[in-house]
Amino acid sequence: MTGRGWIALAALIAPVAISAQAPVPKFGLARIAAPADRDAIPLWPMGSLPAGGTAERWGRMTADFPDGTHMDQRIVRNVAIPTMTPVLPDPAKATGAAVVVAPGGAFLSLSMDSEGFAIARWLADHGIAAFVLKYRLNSTPDDEPAFMRKVGETMGAAIASGETDNLREPRATQDALQALALIRQGAARWGIDPARVGMVGFSAGARTAMQAVLNGRGTAKPAFLGYIYGSMMPVAVPADAPPMFAALAMNDPLLRKQGFGIVDAWRQAGRPVELHAYERGDHGFGIGRPGTTSTLVMDEFRLWLATRGLLSPHR
Repeated sequence: MTGRGWIALAALIAPVAISAQAPVPKFGLARIAAPADRDAIPLWPMGSLPAGGTAERWGRMTADFPDGTHMDQRIVRNVAIPTMTPVLPDPAKATGAAVVVAPGGAFLSLSMDSEGFAIARWLADHGIAAFVLKYRLNSTPDDEPAFMRKVGETMGAAIASGETDNLREPRATQDALQALALIRQGAARWGIDPARVGMVGFSAGARTAMQAVLNGRGTAKPAFLGYIYGSMMPVAVPADAPPMFAALAMNDPLLRKQGFGIVDAWRQAGRPVELHAYERGDHGFGIGRPGTTSTLVMDEFRLWLATRGLLSPHR
């Protein structure tokens, strides 16, 4: 589910926590069978991880918004077996660069379409190998209505306080670093330059990518970072932190109280950083909210990679 959907759901379920919003969207969540993702690559040897407390669940989330727009996408939750799924470019236009795509969902679910495969297909169409990361999450109730209530309460509290850094899942960081390692190990197989493997993350996925930067050692960390509507709170920036491309909407209800501390921290550390702050787009615009300049985000990310010399064809 996109951040826009979660925030609207928070308004519906926990209206006391945030400013009144009316009318409210109409939501639906239907359980679906797990897709047959034959290209998915397990990040860890089978049987090496403890079983999750609740079975992995896939759902189709729908919403009709007051502005006439409609949302229909797949989410997954209670991930116990993390994977990455390659989405590769035509070899004729492959650049040799690769990106791990980390969807968001408050560490309660993953927006596998709008912040996962849609992003990956766009990157592959532009010559960049993409790997959609399905990382481990906090446990949620098996029952769909109970899950929706938990999400609404979590997001409502985050909006009310302006505090998002308490949303976390350390195993997601482990999965991100493992994905980076596996991609570099298989670089020849996928026609990738191991020195040009980065990450792009959205919301909680941005937090996951950031933690890979902060916890990765040497070449284990991403070579570059796309940080899309992640927490703006400052961090201790490593001396060898990679270049960062940051983007958010100025009317994002989750981030509007936070300023640009993480961007300032990158600058103060003398590390390269670029910031795009769109007037509108809310939270969770993914590949871009129609009718806003956030629709430029992927083109600007690609151009940023190109100007840094990261998209030169691999030899």
